[in-house]
Amino acid sequence: MTVYFIGAGPGAADLITVRGRRLLATCPVCLHPGSIMSDDLLAFCPPQARVVDTGPLTLDEIIAEITAADAAGHDVARLHSGDPSLYSAVAEQCRRLDAAGIDYRIVPGVPAFAAAAAVLGRELTVPGVAQTVTLTRVATVSTAMPEGEDLTALAAPGATLVLHLAAAQIDAIVPQLLAGGYRPDTPVAVVAFASRPEQTVLRGELTDIAEQMNAAGITKTAVIIVGDALAADGFTDSYLYSPGRRRGGRR
Repeated sequence: MTVYFIGAGPGAADLITVRGRRLLATCPVCLHPGSIMSDDLLAFCPPQARVVDTGPLTLDEIIAEITAADAAGHDVARLHSGDPSLYSAVAEQCRRLDAAGIDYRIVPGVPAFAAAAAVLGRELTVPGVAQTVTLTRVATVSTAMPEGEDLTALAAPGATLVLHLAAAQIDAIVPQLLAGGYRPDTPVAVVAFASRPEQTVLRGELTDIAEQMNAAGITKTAVIIVGDALAADGFTDSYLYSPGRRRGGRR
């Protein structure tokens, strides 16, 4: 028996990976975060699969579902929105499975920030403009941020900054980013429900993005991207395809 932690992607059912869809179609048990994941993905489950919405469950109850499947010899597809490497609570589940001696594998997915960048039609790393992307969140009722990871400190390099799980705090976020060194006219984009039918896109600057988000009522399931890469123009071409780069053919 194996538990497959599957990155289900940002929302659209066809953005799950081929591997993820194949495994989902073979597992007799599927655990999924119903409140933040499209139900269309559940169509890939076997017809008689046990499908459990983990939204109302505690960690202990989720592990109990997996333990019961293990006792019955059933593989489990444990769906997580986006990619399991980011804000998925996979680490704590894996810790429990390690202690129980239950085998698991992690299947990557399309992260929300990548889907947002695609919607915006922008590369987040632009030659001579930004070559670093910082992925972070803010602390609200969730786990506190570690020391040194406050937004003012993370804003200091002026690189591309991606904020997850932060939309409801935009009024408090903007002053911290300005204090950290971003200019008032630094470009900002917000993509809510990326790749879903209800997708919403806002573009602005640090001085007006909070007003836009408040007017649109965007408080969750959104990615906030900050940085000059969003409006880069006239930048130098990368070395990758330059005439001076030595190339070799594939054998």
